[in-house]
Order: sequence, then structure tokens, then C-alpha cells
Amino acid sequence: MKLLTLYNRVNIITTIVVMLITGIIYYKAISWILIDQNDKALKVEEDEVFDYVKLNKHLPQVFDSKDQQISFTQAAPNSVTREFIDTLYKKDKDEFEAGRGLISSITVDGKYYKILIVESKVETEDLIRIIFTITFGLILFLLLVLLVANRLILNRLWQPFHAILKEMKLFNITDNKEITQTETRIDEFADLNQAATAMTIRAKHDYKELKTFTENASHELLTPIAVINSKLDTLIQSENFNDRQSKLLNDLYSAVARLSRLNQSLLLLVKIENRLLTDQQNINLKQLIDELLIQLEDIFADKQITVTAQLKDKEISGSRYLIEILLSNLIINAVRHNHAGGEIIIILTAEALTIKNTGTDDPLDEDKIFTRFHKSSHSDGSGLGLTISKQICGNFNFSLNYRYSKPYHTFGIVF
Repeated sequence: MKLLTLYNRVNIITTIVVMLITGIIYYKAISWILIDQNDKALKVEEDEVFDYVKLNKHLPQVFDSKDQQISFTQAAPNSVTREFIDTLYKKDKDEFEAGRGLISSITVDGKYYKILIVESKVETEDLIRIIFTITFGLILFLLLVLLVANRLILNRLWQPFHAILKEMKLFNITDNKEITQTETRIDEFADLNQAATAMTIRAKHDYKELKTFTENASHELLTPIAVINSKLDTLIQSENFNDRQSKLLNDLYSAVARLSRLNQSLLLLVKIENRLLTDQQNINLKQLIDELLIQLEDIFADKQITVTAQLKDKEISGSRYLIEILLSNLIINAVRHNHAGGEIIIILTAEALTIKNTGTDDPLDEDKIFTRFHKSSHSDGSGLGLTISKQICGNFNFSLNYRYSKPYHTFGIVF
């Protein structure tokens, strides 16, 4: 959820709650004030009745007006309690409306009378309704203005942040382009811009240092590896060795070969990460996989692995060298981690390439299989094959994923 959306949501909810509470209080206050005015008017009428009786010694003539009714009813002495009540006002013969009444009492010529004075509340309620409607309309208008103002003002205020974020998304550690400085009067965004710029400068510097070190180290290793191989060849040709010496030499050859493969893999990773392999050509994957399977027939036969290929025509554009490495790594991985008499299934469609292989009964760790130098305890590889494959897929905007569904370990490339 975007910050602006969350802010507007919290702002709207808070404003609505506050307005509702305020509206209820305002409604109750207006109602109380107007009812109090009604009660004062009723009291005035009561005082007029008392004054009339005091002056004339008899009850005043009863008549009904448009908004007021007065009635006198004889009652038992001291049986009436003076109080204000909500009652009904008889407008016509069969029509009633809300009213406010005052019950009082008076004694005339020794007789005790109950006085009921009722006034219509229709005008009061209409006034309350009009006031509340106007107030509610103003609240809605203010809420609308607040939303529009927030959207316009906040969008403008957050423009520097979005500009900085865009620059950071476009940032590539291999490019020479620096993050563009965004002009802003907001201190927090200015600090963010400076921190982002400083961070990218440090990252570029560290990357260049590491890249230089890796390239130099890998290239420097080529010469001693070649010398060791040459010396071993000369040694083998010049002497007769017993079984123990032959085993030691064989172990040396294996170690040097592994070191050579590791060095080549590291160099390849550097080239892929820096996009130094830029040759582009149309590649028929079906044809390339068929050629690779023919080359690996002896390896399949040696482990008695059954290979099933379901291939449809699929062409992509890219570096043939990288695609060959990608396919070779995945198929060799399926062989290396298979068991004798196992099975490999290769499925190629227009959307994806899937390579399934039998092997261990436990799934691999999906969080680690594509990390550098991660390998199983019984593997004799360098631990870089899947890392290189993942990097190549990233260069071509493919996705490489893994899943396990007994008995198959499945690697899939989605084009």
C-alpha cells in the first residue's frame, strides 16, 4: 500500500469519526437549546395563566391556536406534579404531531385544576433538521476539499522522493552514470538524496575494486595452472611409477583440473555479470539440445541413464556460447546428481524448457541451490554451475526455478 493511500485512509477515517462524534454532540446541543426555548415559552404561558387567575379570580377562556393548546382539568388536591413532557399536539381532528408540554396546577375558588399547556415542536424539529443538514453538508464539503488538497499538496510534496526512487531503480552498478541530484527544499528528501548518492559512489568503488581483484586473480591463476599441468606431463613421460605414485599423480591431475574449471567458472561469471559476451544470433534450441545429447551419449551410457526428450521448435536470440553453457550445466547437473539406472526427461515448448531427473529422495534447499559454491557433500563439482545458469537466465530475462515432486528433481526455464 502506498504511503499516500494509507495517509488518506487514516485521515478520512479519523475525520469521519471526529465529525460523527462532533455532529452527534452538535445535534444534541442544538436540540437542548431549542427545547429549552420551548420550555421557557411554556413557562411564560403558565405565568400568564397565573396572572389572569390572580387578576380575574377565574380560569381564562380556553381556545386552540395554530401552535399552542391549553386545557384545564379538575383534579384531586395536590395530585399534580409540575413537569415538562414530550407529548402529541393535536393539529386537526385526526392528525397529531410532536409537541412539548408543561403540566402544572392552580386553585380557583377552592377547586384544584390540572393545567396542560402544549406547543407544537414541528417548527423546532424542522429548524434542527435544517441546521443539521447544512452542517452535514458543510462537513462533506470540507472533507472533499481536504481530500483534494491532500492529494494535490502531498503529490507535489512527494515528487522529490519519487524522483530519487526512480533514479535508484535505474541505478546499475556496472554503469558509469551517477544518480542525478534532485532539487528539493525539504530537508529530509535532501538528506535522502545525499545518502543515496554517497551509497552508490561507495558501491561503484567497491564493485570496481572487487572486479579488478577477481579478474587479476583469475588471470594470474592461469599461468601457474598451465605450468603445473606442463610439469606433470613431463614428469609422467620421464619416469616409471609404482601404483602409489601413479595414484598420487592422478590425484594431482584431478585437483589441477578442478582448479582450472573453478578458475574458468569465475572468469565466466565476471564476463556474464559485466555483460561482456554480447554476440547475438538466432539459436534453435531444439537443434542445440539434440547436438548436446549426442555429445553426452557416452556419459549417459556409463551411468545407464535413460534420456527422454520431448522437443518442439523454439528459437531465441542471444549468445550461442552462453546458451550452450546453460544447457550443458543443467543437463550435466541432472547426470551428476542422478543414480545408476536413473532417468532424465527433457521437455521443450514455446514457453519453457523443463529438465527432470531422478536422484535423492529429499528435495534440495531452494534458498541455497543457486548461491555460489553451494553443493551437496558428495558432489565433485565447483558449486558454480547453477549460479552461472541463474546468471545467464537473468541476462536473457528468463526465470530459472526448481521444484521437487517425487521422484523427480525439476529445473525449469521460463522464457
